[in-house]
Amino acid sequence: MNRLKEKYLKEIVPSMIKEFKYSSIMQAPKIEKIVINMGVGEATTNTKLLEAAVHDMELITGAKPIITKAKKSIATFKLREGQAIGCKVTLRGEAMYTFLEKLIHIILPRVRDFRGISTRAFDGRGNYTLGLTEQLIFPEIVYDDVVKVRGMDVVIVTTAKTNEEALSLLSEIGLPFRK
Repeated sequence: MNRLKEKYLKEIVPSMIKEFKYSSIMQAPKIEKIVINMGVGEATTNTKLLEAAVHDMELITGAKPIITKAKKSIATFKLREGQAIGCKVTLRGEAMYTFLEKLIHIILPRVRDFRGISTRAFDGRGNYTLGLTEQLIFPEIVYDDVVKVRGMDVVIVTTAKTNEEALSLLSEIGLPFRK
């Protein structure tokens, strides 16, 4: 079993039950999934950029990404409905905990001038979105093979009902929030 999952079950759940006065273990919030999304706006003119993004995403997550398509046409961006504009990966279970552990202990400390992540990126329903500015902070990415430096969004979806519960859960898991 993953160390993070073990820590969640043995330490975090009992402390969350005590802190929020839950009557059952099942009421304690848990991380449902992690969605990593990489938008490639230039893919409308150059499909090689999308292929490079898919390759990078596959290296980072260890899972095959899904290519996302435009939902509607926007003339000012020269975008047509159904055109490929990015890629995303949804991680659940063991892969999710492995990625989260790597994010906390390896990736975030490699960010330049890192002082912690913002506590304001919750959506009101207990989900947290973290924006990363470049894929070079991942150890799997070789600098010489990068076609274009691009960022990505990491969305941590929890079963928490409020932002306070989600903040408590994620900070106990080890996400380095700004003080």
